[in-house]
Amino acid sequence: MKNLADLRKNYSKGSLSESDVDPNPIKQFEQWFEQASQAECPEPHAMTLATINSSGSPSARIVLLKGVIDNQFVFYTNYQSEKGQAIASHPQVALLFFWHELERQVRIEGTCSTLAPNLSDDYYFSRPIASRIGAWASPQSQAVPNREFLEAEEKKYQQQFGDQPPRPPHWGGYCVKPNRIEFWQGRPSRLHDRINYSNVNHAWKIERLAP
Repeated sequence: MKNLADLRKNYSKGSLSESDVDPNPIKQFEQWFEQASQAECPEPHAMTLATINSSGSPSARIVLLKGVIDNQFVFYTNYQSEKGQAIASHPQVALLFFWHELERQVRIEGTCSTLAPNLSDDYYFSRPIASRIGAWASPQSQAVPNREFLEAEEKKYQQQFGDQPPRPPHWGGYCVKPNRIEFWQGRPSRLHDRINYSNVNHAWKIERLAP
C-alpha cells in the first residue's frame, strides 16, 4: 500500500465567489449538476446519504438522486431497509455529491420525509420490469442465507405478478428538504472555495467558509 501521507493533488480547475452564485441554492445546484453531466462525470446523480439510527450511530451509503421536486431532493428505496428505519427514527439526514472531474462537491443537510404515494407510483412504473420485481424479491438490509435465496424469491414474484407487478407497500420515495447547502470548489494550496447557504427565517443566507 502506498504511503498515503505522500498522496497529493493540486486543485486548479475552477473558482467560486459569492458574486458568482445564484441567490437560490437549488438553482445553483441545478447549474452545477448540468455542468457535471456535460463533463461526463460518472453517475453525476450518485450521492452519499448519511443517516443516524435509533441508537445514535451514523451510517452512510451511496444512493441515486432521482429528481428535485418542490425544492427537495428525491430518492427511492425500501422503507424497511436500514436507512428507512433510521430515517423513521431520525429524519435529519445529510447528502454529499462529489464530482471529481470538476473538483467539486456539494454538501446538503436537511429533513427527510416520505414522498407522496402517487409520485412513488409514477417512478416505480417507469422502472424496468426486472427492477420492479427486484423491489419485491429483496428484503433489503436483512440477512439472507445465500444468493440462491434471492434468485428463488425473484422467480416466485415473477410467477406471481408476471409483467404487471404493483408497487410494494414497503418501497417508495423520500424527499430531503434542505436547511443547509454548501458548494465546494477545489483551489490551489488547499485554499478551497466554500460558499454556504443556510436557511434563516425562511430565507437563504449566503456566506463564505474558511477551507
